[in-house]
Amino acid sequence: MAGGPRPELEVGDWFGKAKVDAATTMLTEPFVHDFVRANMWHLEGRDADLLVDTGMGIRPLAPEIDTPPGKPLIVVATHIHLDHVGSLHEFPMRMGPKMSSAQFDRMDDAVTYAYMFHNLDGAVTKLPAPDWKAADYRIPSAPLTRALDEGDVVDLGDRKFRVLHLPGHSPDSIALFDEADGLFFAGDAIYDGMLIDDLPDSDRTAYCRTMQRLLDLPIRIGHGGHGPSFDRARMREIASSYLRRRERFVSAS
Repeated sequence: MAGGPRPELEVGDWFGKAKVDAATTMLTEPFVHDFVRANMWHLEGRDADLLVDTGMGIRPLAPEIDTPPGKPLIVVATHIHLDHVGSLHEFPMRMGPKMSSAQFDRMDDAVTYAYMFHNLDGAVTKLPAPDWKAADYRIPSAPLTRALDEGDVVDLGDRKFRVLHLPGHSPDSIALFDEADGLFFAGDAIYDGMLIDDLPDSDRTAYCRTMQRLLDLPIRIGHGGHGPSFDRARMREIASSYLRRRERFVSAS
């Protein structure tokens, strides 16, 4: 899967869903501007399910997640940007980066970049409610129940994910890697699309170190925060391309 096509998306009233495999469902918000249209990943585990990222929070996400009653649902935010934490408050088991853990208590617009959405042209292509306005968009507080750092483990019973701290896009970016199976939830650390490294809290030097690290990560399949899924060969292409681009920029400056 070298950046191949997405599985077929079934679009509902607000969310779109695509069954990736027997255990994995991708959700997205097709009526949201593509700049903040992120992927959310629901993985069914033996003892607990996993939800990676929660989108914009414009409409309730929790009713869309098909987890059996009584089965724990672990929700992991890969970083604190608006398109990944909008519905985090809807879930009781909230995990996210240790580096930004205190900021989840407040969800300040300046930290989440929610303010960028307020005046975004074409913020949505369909109103979620008759009187909805992008200028009123806010992200509710969602204090973490567990802060995740490099080397921590998220255990679903039949799968264990190692937490990787992969800064660059944001200083707090984390990813989840199943070392036994090669399944990789990348967040915005890497995805098959134009990587964003020019936000106020982006760090291109750190991003280059992250890309160097990812060149050697033995993934089987990667699911990013945006764009289609990718295999190891495609991830190496994306990382190498970024490193070459940065090298040319530095050489020319």
